Amino acid sequence: MGRLCQTDGLTDDQTEIVKAVRDFVEREILPVATELEHRDEYPTKIVEGLKELGLFGLMIPEEYDGLGESLLTYALAVEEIARGWMSVSGIINTHFIVAWMLLQHGTEEQKKKYLPRMATGEVRGAFSMSEPGCGSDVSAITTKATRVDDGYEITGQKMWLTNGGSANLVAVLVKTDEGADSVYRNMTTFLVEKEEGFGETAQGVTVPGKIEKMGYKGVDTTELLFEGHRISAQQILGGEPGRGFYQMMDGVEVGRVNVAARGCGVANRAFELGVAYAQQRETFGKKIAEHQAVQFRLAEMATKVEAAHQLMVKAARVKDKGERNDLEAGMAKYLASEYCAEVVEDSFRIHGGYGFSKEYEIERLYREAPMLLIGEGTADIQRMIIGRRLLEDYRL
Repeated sequence: MGRLCQTDGLTDDQTEIVKAVRDFVEREILPVATELEHRDEYPTKIVEGLKELGLFGLMIPEEYDGLGESLLTYALAVEEIARGWMSVSGIINTHFIVAWMLLQHGTEEQKKKYLPRMATGEVRGAFSMSEPGCGSDVSAITTKATRVDDGYEITGQKMWLTNGGSANLVAVLVKTDEGADSVYRNMTTFLVEKEEGFGETAQGVTVPGKIEKMGYKGVDTTELLFEGHRISAQQILGGEPGRGFYQMMDGVEVGRVNVAARGCGVANRAFELGVAYAQQRETFGKKIAEHQAVQFRLAEMATKVEAAHQLMVKAARVKDKGERNDLEAGMAKYLASEYCAEVVEDSFRIHGGYGFSKEYEIERLYREAPMLLIGEGTADIQRMIIGRRLLEDYRL
């Protein structure tokens, strides 16, 4: 292990958790990641191992049978997992966001009902905002919950659900007509229970199948169709309609720290592969690492890996102090995802023709990195958030 991505000021517990995750990645993920990814196979054995480590309940408080750890601890664990295989960190992320939203906004009955079983991985979470026609424009969602005598009836189409097939609890953002003067106050988050798998997984709820993707394989990404799904008002997150947009944005904010951590992990692995290959491959009678052009490339890669890691750590620590961190989270997600793509491409260039071969791990990373550029908000969305927050802080 080199000097990059080290974190000062960790407690003994944090250090032990990160080490345990790193050992698990070396032993259980790295040896099989590329093979499973090429087959687009769900990593069942790996997920069971993560359950045994307690990672599904890492940030869930001890009173709900979790480990009660901080966002920083979680982010560092995600960084290690993504270094092994980015798809596995995605399986954890959506689950974590739903648990976070329950913890911050759920009723006490909802917390007691779901959080202990989420901590063990018995209940697996996914969350759903996007739709086929709205992308980053959340206000444009059309899926609607209409009041009926005994609750609500949901109809519409959701898109891009990570864990859409494997999850059995989905936090779904829909429109509700609460008579508010803002579209953002006419949105509600429902906690939708369903069976794992594909097809009709609950009354009026259908998961058509996996969406085929260029990367981010193994994890299931799906649509979610609602056709008159009946649901109780007790399944409204927090028990009060009209607060869904703000609840989802809170979840996405911590999710952006997660995506930043994933970017750091993938970039660190790409650097490791590049610096190792450069010391093995020979051209013009010497190792390519001895060529100044390659050394310059390695220097830039390492600097980007380290800068992204430190900004990600700061974003997590700001949130752990109970402070607003949308500026730091936006910066961390933006920088880490952009730098990740650049570092992976540089490592790909160092590998030369072999980087194009499926026999080499960098080929997988090259297809995985682009997802981080768009996940939890595109780079343009992050710049918009950062710019608005800066104008708030530096207002004349």
